[in-house]
Amino acid sequence: MRVDRLPIAVLRERYVPGRWDVLAFILVVAFFIYCAEAARGLTGSLEHLEATPISLSPWALIGYAARTGLRMLIALGFSLLFTFTYATLAAKSRRAEVLLVPLLDFLQSVPILSFSIVTLFFLQLTPGRVAGAEMAAIFLIFTSQAWNMAFSFYHSLRSIPDEMSEAARNFQFSPWMRFWRLEVPFAMPPLIWNMMMSMSGGWFFVVASEAMSIGNTTLTLPGVGSYIALANDQRNYGAIGWAVVAMFVVILIFDQLLFRPLIASADWFRLEQEAGQTADQSWALTMMRRSRLIGLIGRAFAKMLRAGMKPAGASGPVAAARLPSRWDGPLGDYAWYGALLLIGLLALWRTATFVHGDVPVGEIGRVVLLGFITLVRVAVLIALASLIWVPIGVWVGTRPRVASIVQPVAQFLAAFPTNLFFGFVVSAVVLFHLTPDIWLSPLMILGTQWYILFNVIVGASAISPDLRNAGKNLGLRGWLWWKRLALPAIFPFYVTGAITAAGGSWNASVAAEVVSWGRETVTAHGLGAYIHAATDAADFQRIVLGTVVLSVFVVTVNRIFWRPLYARAERKYRMS
Repeated sequence: MRVDRLPIAVLRERYVPGRWDVLAFILVVAFFIYCAEAARGLTGSLEHLEATPISLSPWALIGYAARTGLRMLIALGFSLLFTFTYATLAAKSRRAEVLLVPLLDFLQSVPILSFSIVTLFFLQLTPGRVAGAEMAAIFLIFTSQAWNMAFSFYHSLRSIPDEMSEAARNFQFSPWMRFWRLEVPFAMPPLIWNMMMSMSGGWFFVVASEAMSIGNTTLTLPGVGSYIALANDQRNYGAIGWAVVAMFVVILIFDQLLFRPLIASADWFRLEQEAGQTADQSWALTMMRRSRLIGLIGRAFAKMLRAGMKPAGASGPVAAARLPSRWDGPLGDYAWYGALLLIGLLALWRTATFVHGDVPVGEIGRVVLLGFITLVRVAVLIALASLIWVPIGVWVGTRPRVASIVQPVAQFLAAFPTNLFFGFVVSAVVLFHLTPDIWLSPLMILGTQWYILFNVIVGASAISPDLRNAGKNLGLRGWLWWKRLALPAIFPFYVTGAITAAGGSWNASVAAEVVSWGRETVTAHGLGAYIHAATDAADFQRIVLGTVVLSVFVVTVNRIFWRPLYARAERKYRMS
């Protein structure tokens, strides 16, 4: 009797593990081992942690890098959850937008040192245990990642072409289906690049999150950040070199296993493709596609997402049109805005009462003057960074193969903590008697200028082939090409990057205006230096004063300058 081999081949194809399954199994097991090792000691006591000093041995960096990488990965997960909820509500609700967008401006501008009050909250959740300190560190890293991603997703939702929204309405997509089938795919390319930038930007704040200082109390968690802080204190160039190597390895692992597959798969979500445009190749993505084990997990996850994807018309007639309530009209708007005004006045009164108890009125004027000094630094630095990175970003973004090479290099440079330059900067300022107010300023933009580059690359890569070919056929060259094609196409993306870079520069001023190397400390005049001094003294009244003044500057500049620019870009240059 002849044996039919087709069913056997099908069974073998579906269920017999292949070489990609073996590799996937090894990586999954390695990941769980990595998580277990990195989380070891999480339930230990703070006394034991404080009794175990940070070692500058290169071998210690293996464990430190694992713990830092896990903190950043967890923070990235919470940042993504925050982005999908907060930004979506801000983009879809007119009333919520009035509150959430300015609040996002405010949160973006709050320096990481100003969150020291929140650090005390986490420490008291688990008194005497390491878990509270770990949660505080993850939260501080989260604050360096979430705002950029939320801005990117919010702006993408506001830029969805009208014909795509109309198609979703014609297909009667439910809100859940619309979110996962239209909004997330449309926002995915810029969101992936901003996730990458957020992960890289988090390295800038790793030192502050793993070596937390509140007054005379210093809490040090094992990690690359605390390793760098100790190397700076001891002026150990060799240890700093090993820290750079460890950072490079961690960034490379994240690039190969997370970001490279995401960027390669982002081409699925582009509106227009041209033949051969996809230049990114990822062995990890190939493994995920061909591994039966990961395919099984992916199908289960897809079924979970589809659980809520029922068209609006599938459950009978569309829900009877809800009769408009009087709260949906002007009366509801007035009530909402009045409630926000009352909450704002209450918060302002409580803040003024708290600050005025220890700070004289005359000092407020001096703090505002310091804010103007920092404002001038930020404005000059953003202008210089734009002149440098906009042309480079357009050149890279219009060449997919170049972008695939530049991406990991830019990611590593963006992750390079400014703290590693402190030794060179302090030595140069002291040796050559340079002016700190000028020569410390570049430190504010070193970690944030990449927001401009990454967003411009995304914008340039989104220029449709038809538009580029039309420009060639019309003979657009030189400045005319920039004026009529490139700048209008990238303008919304540039504004998103510039807003985030400006907010990040204000945030970075706290670390850049006061630079220490061993026993040498160089200080520039500015609001960041004021907040830094208040944090060292655990003077919470002055921390709040400096943070509020800084946030008022950022929100005001965004409202007066950046938001009108983005509104113009949304009206004039949005794809429709």
